[in-house]
Amino acid sequence: MADPATYRPRPGEIPTRPGVYRFRDERGRVIYVGKAKSLRARLSSYFQDVAGLHERTARMVTSAASVDWTVVDTEVEALQLEYTWIKEFDPRFNVKYRDDKSYPWLAVTVGEEVPRVQVMRGKQRKGVRYFGPYGHAWAIRDTVDTLLRVFPMRSCSPGVYRRAAAIGRPCLLGDIGKCAAPCVGRVTPQEHREIVDDFMSFMAGNTSGFTRGIEQQMKEAAADQEYELAAKYRDDLAALERVLEKQTVVLGDGTDADVLGFVDDPLEVAVQIFSVRAGRIRGQRGWVADKADEAPFAELVQRAIVTLYEESAASAVPRQILVPELPSDVDVVTELLSELRGGPVTIRVPRRGDKKRLMETVEHNAQQSMARHKLKRAGDLTARSQALEELHEMLELPEVPLRIECYDVSNLQGTEIVASMVVFEDGLPRKGEYRRFTIRHEGQSDVAAMDEVITRRFRRLLKAQAEQGQEGPHGGVEPGIDPETGRPRKFAYSPNLVVVDGGPPQVAAAKAAMERLGITDVALCGLAKRLEEVWVPGEEDPVILPRTSEGLYLLQRVRDEAHRFAIAHHRQRRAKAMTGSALDDVPGLGPARRKALMKHFGSVKKIRAATAEEVAQVEGIGAATAESIVAALAAEPTGPAVDTATGEIVEDT
Repeated sequence: MADPATYRPRPGEIPTRPGVYRFRDERGRVIYVGKAKSLRARLSSYFQDVAGLHERTARMVTSAASVDWTVVDTEVEALQLEYTWIKEFDPRFNVKYRDDKSYPWLAVTVGEEVPRVQVMRGKQRKGVRYFGPYGHAWAIRDTVDTLLRVFPMRSCSPGVYRRAAAIGRPCLLGDIGKCAAPCVGRVTPQEHREIVDDFMSFMAGNTSGFTRGIEQQMKEAAADQEYELAAKYRDDLAALERVLEKQTVVLGDGTDADVLGFVDDPLEVAVQIFSVRAGRIRGQRGWVADKADEAPFAELVQRAIVTLYEESAASAVPRQILVPELPSDVDVVTELLSELRGGPVTIRVPRRGDKKRLMETVEHNAQQSMARHKLKRAGDLTARSQALEELHEMLELPEVPLRIECYDVSNLQGTEIVASMVVFEDGLPRKGEYRRFTIRHEGQSDVAAMDEVITRRFRRLLKAQAEQGQEGPHGGVEPGIDPETGRPRKFAYSPNLVVVDGGPPQVAAAKAAMERLGITDVALCGLAKRLEEVWVPGEEDPVILPRTSEGLYLLQRVRDEAHRFAIAHHRQRRAKAMTGSALDDVPGLGPARRKALMKHFGSVKKIRAATAEEVAQVEGIGAATAESIVAALAAEPTGPAVDTATGEIVEDT
């Protein structure tokens, strides 16, 4: 642990202007990012007596080895830069305010000539109008399937659309009346755009006009004795009513608002968001985050709002945001959101009426989310700290293993051999740094495969370390950061502890691989499944951790996660090999012929080893098609890309 006094800047060096600061550890890795109205006042607060600091702040300043800062002109710029750096560096002492999953949205690609309605996840894009988010993708598909009979807009993929246009025949949705079929000219692009506009208007909450209009058309058709047309309008009206029944009216004034509810304790905070459009609940999402510092509740609210909207499209930012307490810099946050939305945004605390009751409902959902999280979580911050300390002591490590990497090998009788690398930091999985390996030579044992994986991983580490020392985009040396992209290099950070799934043979193989590369400062152990014994290199007897040990429980979690990740990769490759997906792009080879090939040979591997004459013996396969199959499989890569000059893998996936 470092003494903060060793890297404390002189007070006169720190400016009094707004800015963003970064604390780094001894390896130069960013461990905390913060912003301040006055950098001098904020940074000085970190360098008081450590005993007087909050526990988490004390851990941060004693883990750091340096601090730097960037001055900006306004508080809005500081807020934006802070968020950008948190996303870029993912500091372990910052609150991890992010969704625990990628929520699906109903999206309309309004930027295309013929817009399409579809389900989308991930970062929002320009030229797309979003509605939601929804809790489940099936909820969107059910809504869209119901509404397409009233608003028959395009929902097919680009490939289906181009194929229908080429052959002059619409797909099934066009035949059953759930698409106006602009692909074959049944409607013009402008007429289709009008259908899309009506669909988006309905989804935005302007529902009463459509229901009244369809009801009037139904009555007119019945009066003209056009009973089939009247029955169609009746069914359309029933479809709209089914959709509206699923969206409860919660605000009678038709407000567009997002309602945020919070529940926090000394270690964590749960956030729930209800998206209300035109007075109806359109979507719900939420997450639970660790509280890495002693930030006041108003600061937690501010961080949640910025995280929620910073990368959202303008249409996703509502006119009003309801919160239990105003953000600490409410004027700055309001200005930022108004810029994102392109119009005024109000942040307020509801005091009475429907909005207050809705806020209570959202907070109740946050409480339920926190309760579920507590049940599922393996342990709180204290338990994780205890686990790391136990590993430090029991394995006689030189330092607490804040970064643990675990490796597992998976194969099926020596074929389709793959391996996984999972990363845990501070006792929690860091999924963005998981890696998959495809073993280059089939038939190897698990021990040989482990040797290969460890060699490849640490060869990449040495390569990244050799490239360090370049000046970073913000000045100074930034180890592990790619100067071209500004993002962390793959495999750039050295672990404190390497765990392999297995006993003495696997541990010995990993140790030999590390020694060949000159890696002597990384601890190593293996966890054998049978008796959960911990094996250390060079020891005849295993280290026995108590069954109730938090340290053993953490090793089990790490090992099981590596096993799960390896099995998932192995199943994907095995499924591809067994289903013949490698044959999909062979010209003239349809489903029936692919099925006949797989039935005759049993696997793509055996087809790849066959000659054209042997392939031609399959019923329905001619000589020309057999030549095409052999050529296509010969051209398909069977392993990872390798640099022929150095023998290094270009990218492990």
